[in-house]
Amino acid sequence: MSTAQLGARLLRTRWFVRAPIGLFRSRLGFLFAGRLLLLEHLGRKSGRPRYVVLETVARPTPETVVIASGFGSAAQWYRNLRAHPACRVSIGFRNHVPATARTLTAEESKSVLAEYRRAHPAAYRELSGVIEQATGVGIDEVPLVELTLAR
Repeated sequence: MSTAQLGARLLRTRWFVRAPIGLFRSRLGFLFAGRLLLLEHLGRKSGRPRYVVLETVARPTPETVVIASGFGSAAQWYRNLRAHPACRVSIGFRNHVPATARTLTAEESKSVLAEYRRAHPAAYRELSGVIEQATGVGIDEVPLVELTLAR
């Protein structure tokens, strides 16, 4: 089994992807050094709080974080943010910070991914393979979301 296949399998394993949520809720998110964040969002139909841990793609400013919807526009968190852009983010030592989500344009996404590819070539190759294996689309086709955190 290739690394991409293993990564894709893990991304489809509920207990694995939900495991870090407990660490964030215990205010231990700083252990991930800003590479992961906890996104608290509202269900678009239920209106109930939902939680997902995601990897950051870029951190242009301390108040701005870019994340990728590796499962494309079908990802529940992505669909929820499209319906209700107000959310909360826990990242590093910051917890439950109010934030607003905005889907990046294709041109903005291309620029962010080019910078990610340049800064992290090995991670880009691995992540690209995992996303393609899991979804059938390349990393350049997944939607990127910018989260603007309140100060």
